[in-house]
Amino acid sequence: MDNLFNVSTAPHIRSSITTKNIMYDVIISLLPTTFFGIYQFGFNAFLVITTAIITAVLSEYLYQRLMKLPITIKDGSAAITGLLLALCLSSSLPLWMVALGSIFAVIIVKQLFGGLGQNFMNPALAARCFLLISFAGKMNSFVSIDASTSATPLAMIQNGQNVNLLKMFIGNTSGTIGETSVIALLLGAIYLIYRKVISPKIPLYILFSFSLIILINNNFNSLFLLQQICGGGLMIGAFFMATDYVTSPITPTGKIIYGLVIGILAAVFRLYGNTPEGMSFAIIITNLLVPLIEKVTVPKIKGSGGKA
Repeated sequence: MDNLFNVSTAPHIRSSITTKNIMYDVIISLLPTTFFGIYQFGFNAFLVITTAIITAVLSEYLYQRLMKLPITIKDGSAAITGLLLALCLSSSLPLWMVALGSIFAVIIVKQLFGGLGQNFMNPALAARCFLLISFAGKMNSFVSIDASTSATPLAMIQNGQNVNLLKMFIGNTSGTIGETSVIALLLGAIYLIYRKVISPKIPLYILFSFSLIILINNNFNSLFLLQQICGGGLMIGAFFMATDYVTSPITPTGKIIYGLVIGILAAVFRLYGNTPEGMSFAIIITNLLVPLIEKVTVPKIKGSGGKA
């Protein structure tokens, strides 16, 4: 009888899915928008992506080596941080700024807070905001298909100019390397949902609250809404940034609140902010609210409501 039971500490149910599996699924999901970005913006985009990834991986390796910590670069998390950062940058950004952003993301935001699973905000987005605050001119300089400096569709909308919705959906516009093609981003998102890497709950609630605010403030102009959805970093932010396991809530109700808050903030920033974009700051701010969101949405254990 003594051999029938094995008493051990939790967890008692284990999964064959590893961190490495998840990270490589995310990398695969980002390939369509990565390849499109290189096709759209040329060799400069390739250099930005390569620089960001290599710098992120090297930064993590050197930090862990100097601090005598386990080397974790093979899990793919550093590579994803570099890739996501690169996709949020202009192909015209100087490579030393790209490298600085990767170092900031990996060392300051990730490693100094304990490494993977301990960071309090999305490292790639934190680095983008850091670069945006530090080098606003360069970060807001974008190139078009013919490599000339051009305004993004959102900037054109803010200035009262007309934009082509079909071109925005396909991706034949100026912008950051990974945000222009909605088709490519949706392909990657579908892959992640199919592989059950992410739940569609957070992205859908982001899009719902974002759409509601935009429609209410623009007399339910559906064309304007579609332009706002297809433009800027809304799609890549909703499906690839906001769904980060570490910086998003784990409670079901928390995911709903989290998605709604991001969507509302992104819409408010776009409608009333000084810049046409606002998704990055919306996610970062809501990342900071996640501990509070989880605290108030933790389900009560049955039988715990009574007094002792």
